[in-house]
Amino acid sequence: MKGKFISLGQLLIVLAICGFVALIYTGCGGGNDDDDDDDFYGEAEADYSYGPPPASSFPSGLNPPNGAAFDDVFFKDYGTNPFIDTEDDHLSTFGMDVDTASYSVTRRYLRDGLLPPPEAVRVEEFINAFDYNYDPPLHEAFAVYIDGAPSKFGEGKRLQLLRIGIQGRVVPTENRKDAILTFVIDVSGSMAMENRLGLVKRSLMLLVDQLRPGDEVGIVIYGSRAKILLPHTGVEERGRILRAIDSLAPEGATNAEEGLRMGYDLALKNARFGSINRVILCSDGVANVGQTGPDAILREVRAHVDEGVTLTTVGFGMGNFNDILMEQLANKGNGSYAYVDTLDEAKRIFVENLTGTLQIIARDAKVQVDFNPRVVSRFRLIGYENRRLDHEDFRDDDADGGEIGSGHSVTALYEIKLHEEVGGQLATVFVRHEDPDTRQVTEVSKDIFTAELADTFENASPEFQLAAGIAEFAEILGESFWAREGSLDAVHQVVEGVLPHIRDEQSHELAHLVNRAARFKARSAERIE
Repeated sequence: MKGKFISLGQLLIVLAICGFVALIYTGCGGGNDDDDDDDFYGEAEADYSYGPPPASSFPSGLNPPNGAAFDDVFFKDYGTNPFIDTEDDHLSTFGMDVDTASYSVTRRYLRDGLLPPPEAVRVEEFINAFDYNYDPPLHEAFAVYIDGAPSKFGEGKRLQLLRIGIQGRVVPTENRKDAILTFVIDVSGSMAMENRLGLVKRSLMLLVDQLRPGDEVGIVIYGSRAKILLPHTGVEERGRILRAIDSLAPEGATNAEEGLRMGYDLALKNARFGSINRVILCSDGVANVGQTGPDAILREVRAHVDEGVTLTTVGFGMGNFNDILMEQLANKGNGSYAYVDTLDEAKRIFVENLTGTLQIIARDAKVQVDFNPRVVSRFRLIGYENRRLDHEDFRDDDADGGEIGSGHSVTALYEIKLHEEVGGQLATVFVRHEDPDTRQVTEVSKDIFTAELADTFENASPEFQLAAGIAEFAEILGESFWAREGSLDAVHQVVEGVLPHIRDEQSHELAHLVNRAARFKARSAERIE
């Protein structure tokens, strides 16, 4: 009897061990359905990226109070643009936007095995994160490209998709103005999470390595209090600049308002006429000491714009992250907002696109589309909900638009419905901007006719199809009313279809992200059922 009991106990132990091993294998991502994506991201993540989020960041029995994947993240829902009847209003007006942070934030969520919160998705930032190979103008600030085709993802009934591409002039690297840069770096305790301060240091070192004689760097850091770590120093003393960056260590609370004020003061004291005078804020966007409300901090920033100092905000980390403040600071500071989730993204911003990141070719850039009511019955602008302008603001040169850097492009998509059996001019696109040096205002326009629309979606250019797929991907993740019946599998099919024609790593990455999102959505639906 005793021998039988021992055998049964041993059997139970073996079964328990097998179950535990299986649980570990499943929890670590075991299973063939994820292998392709793990292989795809393995090399990139080995380079430099955040580690996996802590166990408390994942959905579990101990979720944060609002059920979010991460504690203390702040995004804003700007709504979704409706269809507008051209008999009621035939104009659409918005400020240009070259921010890409929303796409990088979403990539971070998906790489961590999570779907992003819908309010984290800004469709235009997904679209503008990609290059559509527009030819840059030779002399003017912008070249305008317009094309269209039947809408692949629209809800039928003669919907066409219209793409407006606006390509900025490219300033050759050797012609870039000297840059007087002021790094304002958050070194508060929250920057120790996920080694985000380590990624800040590596990112800024990349930037410094791209600078040239005539450029200068000053550094302000802030935790509980702000202080000048390095007065403006010529890049000839590169070693001194790099040592200052390498010395950064997390400490204290987060006095963002004092850090920005001190950073702007330092930038203004060292500003040089005819040069790029730029503050670069590296932070997770959280403020808990001093003036912590966004309005007070935004007033501080806005007061310095007219003095010629612009602002770039670069977000790091997830969990204790304020996307709202980082985006609004860039908007008010006449700059742009990016989010760095990997060192590869830092290379894109600070190495591959450094001149575009630093040198502005157009201020207060705006777009107005005038639809012909005789040809177009209704239209919907996809994205740009927080960039909408009153129509009278288009030619009001005191109204704020967007700032565009060298070589940057802006793409806007419209779903439109045409009247039956009517052709001709369907819209005129107007682009207006101010030259940052001469302050001269220029306006250009371009028409598009129904005869220029492709007869099928498949006959449109690969870049057009890619933009359509990206927009639908974002609308599905953002839970847009207009994509409530959307299919990520259909998006994946479109993206895969253009990959042979668009040979860049980013588009291949997009295909993997769409695939991951489709699986996560399917699993989420299964849990709900």
